[in-house]
Amino acid sequence: MQASPVFETTKRSAFLDVYRGSAVLLMIIFHFCWDLLNFGFLEYSIYDPFWVYFRSLILTLFLTAIGWSAYIALGKSNNSSFWKRDIKLLISATAISLATYLTMPNQWIYFGILHFIFIASLLIRPLAKWPIPSALAGAVIILIYHSTNWLHFPNAFSIITSYIALPDKTLDIVFPFPWIGVVLIGPLLGYLNWQKCPTPNSLAIQILAFMGRYALPIYLIHQLVLFPLVATFKMVLTLLS
Repeated sequence: MQASPVFETTKRSAFLDVYRGSAVLLMIIFHFCWDLLNFGFLEYSIYDPFWVYFRSLILTLFLTAIGWSAYIALGKSNNSSFWKRDIKLLISATAISLATYLTMPNQWIYFGILHFIFIASLLIRPLAKWPIPSALAGAVIILIYHSTNWLHFPNAFSIITSYIALPDKTLDIVFPFPWIGVVLIGPLLGYLNWQKCPTPNSLAIQILAFMGRYALPIYLIHQLVLFPLVATFKMVLTLLS
């Protein structure tokens, strides 16, 4: 696969949209299964290896896409899109925190996936122009995390909660390590020109591309549809039984 020079001007990538859209689809499946679990239609533990790896796959797709898209965006003459996206992420993350705090104060989301993506987007921006060193640093972080306890920081939560009142449980949390390492690998995908991979012209691919193009609004509204849908179905079954 031919490597591309840094800062090469690149149009919107259909393959990257499909890549990100695949993460969105898997996320919807994950949350739909959680809704089914919550209303008693399924029985499983979210700590089972299958669900742990399933969530890790979703995060890996989303987070590599951050570094990847940052690399592509550096090749465009107008970088104002960076700040527009950052503002949208900040507002969305704040809205998620506020909504969950008001509805589920004992489990509200104070540092979930959107919060992490916002911070990671800021961190990766100056590093994306050096995709190979960035990827090497990311690989080292992941290797250290999985082979040692150096980046686990088991007492970090208790230290933070001694200064800030946070719930013991939260509906969603993304720890900095090893996931910042995954973000750092993303620019390498852009350097290797993955964004130029051809995509078949089929309905399924078009749907995935659409989901990837509008990943943020889909993330914000999908549970507003799924949760009431499952709740209504449960209520109807209860009334009929």
